[in-house]
Amino acid sequence: MDRKTFIKTTLGGAAALAAASTGIVSCAAPGAGKKKHVPLKISFQEGLTPGETLAQKLDFIESLGVTGFEPGGGGLASRVSQIKEALAGRNVKVSAICAGFQGFILAGDPAVKALFDSTMREIVRAAGELGSTGVVMVPAFNGQSPCMPHTRETRDYLCEQLHDLGEFALSCGTTVILEPLNREEAFYMRLVADAAAIARDSHSAGVKCMGDFWHMKEETSDYGALMSGGEYLRHIHIASRGRRVMPGEDGDKDNYVDGFRALKELEYPYYVGLECGLAGEDRAAALTAAVALLRRQWDEA
Repeated sequence: MDRKTFIKTTLGGAAALAAASTGIVSCAAPGAGKKKHVPLKISFQEGLTPGETLAQKLDFIESLGVTGFEPGGGGLASRVSQIKEALAGRNVKVSAICAGFQGFILAGDPAVKALFDSTMREIVRAAGELGSTGVVMVPAFNGQSPCMPHTRETRDYLCEQLHDLGEFALSCGTTVILEPLNREEAFYMRLVADAAAIARDSHSAGVKCMGDFWHMKEETSDYGALMSGGEYLRHIHIASRGRRVMPGEDGDKDNYVDGFRALKELEYPYYVGLECGLAGEDRAAALTAAVALLRRQWDEA
């Protein structure tokens, strides 16, 4: 085919495709393309919430219409009955469990790895009893040593270990949730797509991942990052985008609409949990303002 014939053929095909596309749009059902209603489920970490007692903290959470509570994993097994009793009759559920284990999964020292295995499984078991969405974990922080080298073989090992842990979590009725961090805290796994791919390659439905708007400064796009998590996304953390304080305390920097749009398109059914510090002095007022900001931006998305 000579160049002139090729151009004529290509233009003709493009015209036909345009006509076909027009026809498809004109035949669309009324209301097609409208956004589906996806509720925003906010969660507070226990240490973030004002109140001297667990009951007071839960009262505050309920007063804002917040429905998630994220306790730490340290000592969780001994608190299961207390937390269940405190949640009874409330419209608040345990969201994710924030770490709390000892050791780490990529430890080069067998004793440290064994400590991780025992303490992590204890927390996972307790998380299942509480109906938690999963236990958040990081494979290795920068300062942890001795650590296995960042190689293909280490990744294969991690996936194998996560398979076993994920299957255990499933047997307990929960999951383990991989959290990617920025390079200042953990170089091993920095992107949501990395965490999702490792979850996939673990070949266990008990291994999931999460996104954290603070750590997602490593990403080129909030939307792209969370879309890359896809079906593996099980939890979200959020903080202000300048100083990692309350959403809204860093002013215009604190824009989450792009990421929220991805979550709504994914029909994400789990929690967006606040994990942050406090710049001001009034914790209750800052949390109230943060919840209002997140709800407003969620509606905008």
